[in-house]
Amino acid sequence: MNERYSRQVIFTPIGEAGQKKITGKHVLLVGAGALGTGNAEALVRAGVGKLTIVDRDYVEISNLQRQQLYTEKDAFERLPKAVAAKKHLKEINSGSEAAAHIMDAGPGDLLRLSEGVDLIIDGTDNFESRMMINDVSMQKNIPWIYGGCAGSYGITYTFTPGRTPCMHCLLQTLPSKALTCDAAGIISPAVSMVVSYQVADALKILVEDWDAVRQRLTSFDVWSNEFSSVDVRGLKKAACPSCGEKPQYPFLKYENQMKSAVLCGRDAVQIRPSVLKPVELERVGSQLEHVVEKVEVNPYLLACKTGKHRIVLFRDGRALIHGTNDIKEAKSLYHRYFN
Repeated sequence: MNERYSRQVIFTPIGEAGQKKITGKHVLLVGAGALGTGNAEALVRAGVGKLTIVDRDYVEISNLQRQQLYTEKDAFERLPKAVAAKKHLKEINSGSEAAAHIMDAGPGDLLRLSEGVDLIIDGTDNFESRMMINDVSMQKNIPWIYGGCAGSYGITYTFTPGRTPCMHCLLQTLPSKALTCDAAGIISPAVSMVVSYQVADALKILVEDWDAVRQRLTSFDVWSNEFSSVDVRGLKKAACPSCGEKPQYPFLKYENQMKSAVLCGRDAVQIRPSVLKPVELERVGSQLEHVVEKVEVNPYLLACKTGKHRIVLFRDGRALIHGTNDIKEAKSLYHRYFN
């Protein structure tokens, strides 16, 4: 084990003492896509004690261009990303504990999963999730590292309760490019750059070298060779409802109701019922056999095809409706086959 981390231990800011701290720490990773898999692999290779992975999606062939943990076999089997990530991480480092949660995490889920966590890393693709992470971070005094990328552009910042402004403070300051999904797609060098910044700060936090943690909001475009680094510490707001003098944590007061969301760049809509409850996928599959064109069931999800639409139903009752960006149409299909 000493040989395994020897090059990291030789690095003076970490050393033997820092390595022991890393192996005793617990990181919560929300989202196991491009940024999530990059962070997960780097942290497990660094010897993090426990990594809890939360993701709502499954592996598709289009993910493989940039989501480094997954294989063609994962995509063929439509494995949930959290499950596939855990499998490969254990093959990389059996000494790091990995826990997988297949879910579209809401406020209650994030509060529960953050118990005993030392750091939260953002691997999501939407600001609704990030604002929930932000409020959990501020309420529970857990640092979190934001990352986003689209096209050739990337952005990242490390939020530390009590030391920096929170995302709610900065919401009007974040570059607009980071707020939307870029229809031009994404290239892997942009992902790698964001991951590098995120993992570097993660290691600083895990070894408790707080003075070394990056204090600036960093963004860049690897194609046009642009780079920006802005000190935003002065933007912390005393009246901020998430981190101010009288915090209310507004994004944790989210009412669970039928949720629908167009998945960025996927030509798909996620439908989440008001109450998540276990679904007997095998029973549903047998009922659909003579109604839809093709039904496939694995231990985690059911996939079927009807006309131009492909529908994926998870065990918790969530569904992804592929082949449409129309929420009304997606809801209609969901209710036709699963209600």
